[in-house]
Amino acid sequence: MSHYLDPYASKILTASAAARKVVDGQRVFLGTACATPVSIVQALEALPNPPADVEFVHFLTTGAVPHDADGTCITKYRHRSFFVGQDVRMAVKQGLAEYLPISLARVPQLIENGRLPIDVALIQVSSPDEFGYVSMGISVDIQMCAVNNAKLVIAEVNPAMPWTMGDSTVHIDQIDYLVPVETPVTEYRHPQTSDEVVKQIARYIAGTISDGSTLQIGLGRIPNEALKYLEDRKDLGIHSDVITDAIIPLLEKKILTGRRKSSQKGKIVTSFALGSRRLYDMIHRNPLFSFQPIDVVALPDTIAAQTKMVSITQSFAIDLTGQACSDQFAGEFYSGIAVQGEFLRGASRSPGGKPIICLASTTDDGETSRVRPLLLAGEGVSIARTDVHYVITEYGIAYIFGKTIRERAIALIEIAHPKFRAWLLDEAKKLGYLPADQRLENMRAYPVEDERRVTLKNSKEVLLRPAQSSDGPGIRSLFFKLPAGDVYTRFFRRVKALTNKDIQRLCNYSYENEVGFVAVTGPREEEVIVGQCCYFVNPSTNLAETAFLVDPAWQGTGLGSAMQRRMAEHAKANGLRGFEAEILPENAKMLALARGFSSNVVVAKDEDCVHVTMLF
Repeated sequence: MSHYLDPYASKILTASAAARKVVDGQRVFLGTACATPVSIVQALEALPNPPADVEFVHFLTTGAVPHDADGTCITKYRHRSFFVGQDVRMAVKQGLAEYLPISLARVPQLIENGRLPIDVALIQVSSPDEFGYVSMGISVDIQMCAVNNAKLVIAEVNPAMPWTMGDSTVHIDQIDYLVPVETPVTEYRHPQTSDEVVKQIARYIAGTISDGSTLQIGLGRIPNEALKYLEDRKDLGIHSDVITDAIIPLLEKKILTGRRKSSQKGKIVTSFALGSRRLYDMIHRNPLFSFQPIDVVALPDTIAAQTKMVSITQSFAIDLTGQACSDQFAGEFYSGIAVQGEFLRGASRSPGGKPIICLASTTDDGETSRVRPLLLAGEGVSIARTDVHYVITEYGIAYIFGKTIRERAIALIEIAHPKFRAWLLDEAKKLGYLPADQRLENMRAYPVEDERRVTLKNSKEVLLRPAQSSDGPGIRSLFFKLPAGDVYTRFFRRVKALTNKDIQRLCNYSYENEVGFVAVTGPREEEVIVGQCCYFVNPSTNLAETAFLVDPAWQGTGLGSAMQRRMAEHAKANGLRGFEAEILPENAKMLALARGFSSNVVVAKDEDCVHVTMLF
């Protein structure tokens, strides 16, 4: 027996003796993730006469469920799990484990009000300090509540368990029996990925995260991959249900400072950790880290109090109305609800916050679209469409909060895999989500590399980016800001309103022989289109006809020239010789813009209009 436990000799048991403390009909809580008390669980499974009708209750576990050589689950007990990870997936399939879909933040309430009573809590803790306190180490989550409400508490005491700061300690008087173990704490690393789909989604996610943001990263491999692309950011913070090794490079490069956090400034706030010994050593007695119960960490008001809170959730499928499934796929349970809802809602109420759902556009074999007309039977709605804001695939970013079903469908089809877009468009029309005349010309990934930020004469910055079909509402708003004269000179006719066909002509481009850009201000969730430009290629001349719309409030700022330069840059890169335009004689602004394009401008006039050719 280790000397540090000498004062508590009367509490010491072997794992086998501890296992025999569990009796018929009891519900037994198992510690979480890398703090699963494996030696006691293994002793329970090894009992020749196991107690009857015992149920294990747990969140994410490692080594809690035995399997034989062919992967068949051979547990002697029933399991009730809040998360279907690798440890229990086969047990669920075999009917030996039941999945309980619930937010992990609500589990403490379920335990405390007696709807999920706990008879025995089996946990793993650190060595006691000189005052008789132990730390729950890297897994506080729902363990604190289980310990406070269980009739019997048995703990593995492991000197290798890091002592975590925050609200992670219990006095040894609260623990009935101690099982000394001296084994390495279980480690977990997200595997390195060479998957370009994952990397592209991660890059898009990273592109939405600005300096001073506070992050919740979850367990998915895509959110963790996204952290690799944040090494040029400043003063990021962490307020997350879980932390992993992905934070280590950002800590070492002093990017994770938490200086701009609105609450618990400078602290990395979390509830449990899944990582390597390197992470655990970094956490040990480090006041930078604050481990707290999950119902405290995931309190929506606390999350919302963080300025620029970013929540990143990985899902398996999403339908065209925005309903997302993240704990089931094709009828099979995977993963769990965890605390997605709390973090998504909290981030949505955070000033400058970003609630993000990410997913690959197809299954791994590329044969099935994960963007669905409707979620399939066997795919439950785990994230309501009312809570969905950003959706990111490897084909781009859709922001759908506050959008109609029609607007959502268009935006989500645009980020689906190109080979499924025509099918999704047809299905959306059949469902009545889209009108019969809706077209979709763009069949490529959103080219973020084509975005340009430009500072104008008024010192204001605009983003010039490729136009998308989902820009229709913004184009319509821009149109109604134009005076009648500007409308006439742009469309060569008197137009009081734009039809759906007109709108599509202004934002729905193939990006082969027709290209369009919009100039926008504000964040993605509140973008305002202040300018639109496009060009249409004439293959016989290798010239392109151009057209522009500019918000009257932005005329005279150099926006028209900026859009023309951007189109010229794009056209040159695609091998065009130049531009041509037909301009009404009274449209002095456009004539000046054309004449100032280059030194090689040819102007020809007739009775109705001015023909201008601008060569590069």
